[in-house]
Amino acid sequence: MNMPDLEPGLSATLTRRVEERDGATALGSGDVPVLGTPRLVALAEEATVAAVAPALGPTETSVGVRVEIDHLRATPIGDTVTVDAMLSRVDGRRLTFEVGATDSEGSVGRGTVVRVVVDRERFLAGLGGPSYSA
Repeated sequence: MNMPDLEPGLSATLTRRVEERDGATALGSGDVPVLGTPRLVALAEEATVAAVAPALGPTETSVGVRVEIDHLRATPIGDTVTVDAMLSRVDGRRLTFEVGATDSEGSVGRGTVVRVVVDRERFLAGLGGPSYSA
């Protein structure tokens, strides 16, 4: 594994316009036209993947094992949301990220995402086997 390249401080930022498909109604997480919490979580994970992808070897990937997000305020459909992820801790193969989200009015979310670096083929070969622990 290519662990020496994974150091705290790696980061990525994603900016997306909130579409109807991102809304709570479309995602089944509510019935109002605002950014759905499941989409906020997905964007946070997407940012963490982007933050470390360049530092991983060609056979490596990272898989999410824990997400803790506080969705602080609603973002209406049509607004833009920006999600920042920064690698804050490396503990062996376990990667901890601090994430934050903002829209045109300010902060809308913050939290922590934990991912584990795995060998892609070994991971896929183990599907259906015992649970994975970091």
